[in-house]
Amino acid sequence: MTSTHGTRSTAETDPGDVELHARNVEFDLTEAPLHWIPDSPVSSNMITTLNLLLPEGERWFVETFNEALPMIKDEKLAADVRGFVGQEAMHAEAHDKAVQTWLTKRDIDASGYQAQMEWIFRRVIGPRDGQTPRDRQKHLIERLWLIAAIEHYTALLGDFALNCTWAEHGADPNMMDMFVWHGAEEVEHRSVAHEVAAYFGDSPLRRGRAMALALPFLVILLVRGFRHINRQDPTFAELRLPAEIYKYVHDYFVESRAGVFPKISSLALATATYFKPGFHPSDIGDTAQAVAFLATSPGARRAG
Repeated sequence: MTSTHGTRSTAETDPGDVELHARNVEFDLTEAPLHWIPDSPVSSNMITTLNLLLPEGERWFVETFNEALPMIKDEKLAADVRGFVGQEAMHAEAHDKAVQTWLTKRDIDASGYQAQMEWIFRRVIGPRDGQTPRDRQKHLIERLWLIAAIEHYTALLGDFALNCTWAEHGADPNMMDMFVWHGAEEVEHRSVAHEVAAYFGDSPLRRGRAMALALPFLVILLVRGFRHINRQDPTFAELRLPAEIYKYVHDYFVESRAGVFPKISSLALATATYFKPGFHPSDIGDTAQAVAFLATSPGARRAG
């Protein structure tokens, strides 16, 4: 798979409205090394953390949207929700398989972190029993806006995956394909969560509250997963403070400048755009580029 870095589609190739649907995929990660981006162990392990975080998070997305779907009377939006749900369910399945068939064979035991994710997404921020209909509706709207805020970052990361330099740096082609496939679908459906949340009730307060929770929530969970992997990775397991922090910071700057990891400054700037008047997720990424990749993804073609 060649890199799409620097090859964004032009407006002339804009496919217009795209019917969202789940794609069957199959990724053979048998030969992928733990550090699947050569000479980039920090970026490899941080991106690999998504394999641990995403399955439960995306099942939570699916559960929440299925709860909202019967209340959506706009047929176009309801169809987009069904497509979104199908794609997110497939994402969870693909990353689950990566943990079971790849990380385990690399001597990484993810069970402790996975148990934490189950508790957080099923118990802490999942549906609540014993609520009045009014409180249940309010809690649903809060969850929808939290998902919209999280999807802001998945769209940004999806756009990064489509335009980064993994291929130029010799990344494992199958692992790269899995993450770029996922990223392309995040760009493809980037507007759905925002439009669903706005359908149930838009307000600057709801947006701000959701983003104020989403950003630290994601950072904490990603850092916990990253440390969980690193404690079992011989490259990092013997490191102690302050040498450990020095390596993380040093490697982050080297690898982000090389284009294999998103620059935190760019993500911070993109966070601010969420509050810009007239903001819409369609401003992020390029649908034509995402659809073009999805039509050629080896993992999607392999599954037929």
